[in-house]
Amino acid sequence: MTSTTSPSPGLRDFYENPSVPVASGDGRTLRQARLLADALVAPGQVILDIGCGDGSAAATAAPFLAGHRMIGVDWSQDALRRARPRMGHVVRGELEHGGLPLADGCADAVLFSEILEHLVDPDQALDELRRVLRPGGHLMLSTPNLAAWYNRALLLAGVQPVFSEVSLRGIHGRPGSEVVGHLRLYTARALRSFLTASGFADVTIKGAPFHGVPRPLRLLDRAVCAVPGASSILLAHARRR
Repeated sequence: MTSTTSPSPGLRDFYENPSVPVASGDGRTLRQARLLADALVAPGQVILDIGCGDGSAAATAAPFLAGHRMIGVDWSQDALRRARPRMGHVVRGELEHGGLPLADGCADAVLFSEILEHLVDPDQALDELRRVLRPGGHLMLSTPNLAAWYNRALLLAGVQPVFSEVSLRGIHGRPGSEVVGHLRLYTARALRSFLTASGFADVTIKGAPFHGVPRPLRLLDRAVCAVPGASSILLAHARRR
């Protein structure tokens, strides 16, 4: 997923580069879609997919969210160009410098998938998400877990943890080869505390697998989802106070 803030010139060029990944794995998308479908008991709800990227995640989630209206929002013009055929309704917007071009309380739910880790100012972003949600509206947020089971082992061995990055030009000191622009990482405890402090209630956190885990370890990665604090991806569901 891409950022919905207007970044510095270096980050702006990075996020507008078509080679930068704008979608995450289906495992996270499907789990998140099922959670949201269970939460939205009435039909015809408005869902904002903020940081929609190329729209592939929304297309994967669509069968679970039939009967609701999903609107894609992203800062990147290139991402929106690719998302439009998959989503239909897309809006260019950012979370800083005046906020999203959307009315207060216009949404019943917000999907905010793999965005938080890219933000310079996550506090302002959460304020803006809270603004566009109606009271009691649902926030479905996902982000990589700093305390993922393999990161705990890597840190003990003195290796840079997966998901963390020290450069936009290449990977240094950790497994993997793909640069995706992560600036912040959260543990389950930190994420729960941050959402509560940002005006959200009833925070629940579940785990999801990471598509980048090597194939021989994927069964283990899916099994560890039963322990969210050690899972690859954190899935948070919260309600706007």
